[in-house]
Amino acid sequence: MNGAAAAGLALAVAAAVAAGGCSRGASEAAAAKDSGKAAAQRAPGPAGEASELAAVAPAGVCATKGAVKADGDGVRITDAVVRAVAPGTTGDAAALRFTYRGFSEDTVALGSGQVRRQVGLKLRAADGCNLVYVMWRIEPGPGVEVSVKANPGARTHAECGTGGYTKLKSGVKATAPRLEPNVEHTLQAEIRGDELTAWIDGAVVWHGVLPDAARDLRGPAGLRTDNVVIDAVLMASPAEGAGGAVSAAGCPAGLAGD
Repeated sequence: MNGAAAAGLALAVAAAVAAGGCSRGASEAAAAKDSGKAAAQRAPGPAGEASELAAVAPAGVCATKGAVKADGDGVRITDAVVRAVAPGTTGDAAALRFTYRGFSEDTVALGSGQVRRQVGLKLRAADGCNLVYVMWRIEPGPGVEVSVKANPGARTHAECGTGGYTKLKSGVKATAPRLEPNVEHTLQAEIRGDELTAWIDGAVVWHGVLPDAARDLRGPAGLRTDNVVIDAVLMASPAEGAGGAVSAAGCPAGLAGD
């Protein structure tokens, strides 16, 4: 091989190595970007892992609208509209382990006129006018929605109606599974600081920042259903000084209904 040919071969090899390095670097950068994007979607944010919660005995789940029927260690809900709280609990974290059985016999529209089929949690449920909702919607269209209902000075549905709702936006992209009959799931939600995280079966499906209106809310955990039948166990943390309230609370008179 003469000198010119050798020099040309050397230049070709160097160019190939450089091209390979650039291609490899671009591939690694793209992979890192995709990995970071996936991690951002998986990350629950500052809330970290969900807290351990205790089951609330059926006697401690107090209906403020509709009926909650004791069924073994949990409750059975068949009414079209049910709202309930667990007075012996704190309201910053709760979970609902439930089996969806299908539609309720009757169908009742919301105050807005819309018909929804959904099951969910109530956090910081001061009363029917001031609380945080975490709802797993079945119809129309599956998904998890978080909203704050804030009506300072109002306490009952007659006083606030459907007013005061603020629907919140999640900072993670996640798709809630469609609820199928006779399959058990767990919906869990927790507030830490000004942020709320929601999980379905251990996977983060919602994480975002609460508005200032939620900061001063104080109240127990609870549950809400619209136009569905479920068998469920509500789980929460006992309120300070509540003693055995989580496992055997009574329902005090005068609870404000939703």
